[in-house]
Amino acid sequence: MTRRKDWIWGWLLIAPALVFIFLFTHYPAVMTIGESFWSTPRGGRPSRFVGLHNYERLIHDPTFWQVLGNNVLYAVVTIPASIVLAMVMAVLVNRPFRGRALARMAFFTPTILPLIAVANIWVFFYLPGFGLIDQILGLFGIGQTNLLGSTATALPAVMVVSVWKEAGFFMIFYLAALQAIPPQLVEAARIEGAGRWTIFRRITFPLLMPTTLFVSINAVINAFRLVDHIFILTGGGPDNASSLLLFYIYETSFRYWDTAYGATLTVVLLALLCLLAIGQFFLFDRKVHYR
Repeated sequence: MTRRKDWIWGWLLIAPALVFIFLFTHYPAVMTIGESFWSTPRGGRPSRFVGLHNYERLIHDPTFWQVLGNNVLYAVVTIPASIVLAMVMAVLVNRPFRGRALARMAFFTPTILPLIAVANIWVFFYLPGFGLIDQILGLFGIGQTNLLGSTATALPAVMVVSVWKEAGFFMIFYLAALQAIPPQLVEAARIEGAGRWTIFRRITFPLLMPTTLFVSINAVINAFRLVDHIFILTGGGPDNASSLLLFYIYETSFRYWDTAYGATLTVVLLALLCLLAIGQFFLFDRKVHYR
């Protein structure tokens, strides 16, 4: 009887959270999947069932494939770069030195800035002729550069902003994980004559793998949900060179008011994120937990 009572109380305690998760996560996802099989209502014309027509349109949409390619390239570059940079920063500020608190604050400051503010700061940096980057390059006799206006440099310029923004956030998790490592392990390794690199490779890095898995999943999600920086920095241009999948969904659904096709794109994005998350768990499970 007591066990059943505890079970009832447990479900009652998590019921509010389950309601909010269902209302704001699962229900919208199910409705989005359903809407992808219907057409977009126009004026007095109601929506009608079109089956897989929206998915056929997606397959033959060159803009979708271009945007998806941009997003894959963006993820391949920014995810490892932000994780490696965050790990390096955490290792640096984990050691005692004068000004360590100031260094930690400097590394973490970009994280607490609003996304729109960050984008506007970097617009000033990238501004042709008058921006900070061109002012520095001018000292070396290099002419004006339009990093955000060129198809070759627009996406890399956005990548730099994202890595600068996210690395400090991931650093906090690595710093917490480093401080949780028992110092006896490092002291024992030093007694055995191990150097700093050997200690990091054989002890520190393996013990950071659970944190790396957590950070990598968040980094993948962040790589496919970027809108703010694109909206301010490039607007997806030039010629969709810097447009990413979620920004394309935003444009399709709200600028061109094609909500049905936007729902179809959203379903593809959700399926892609699910596959990536599941793949990360299965591929890294043995490396994260000792067997």
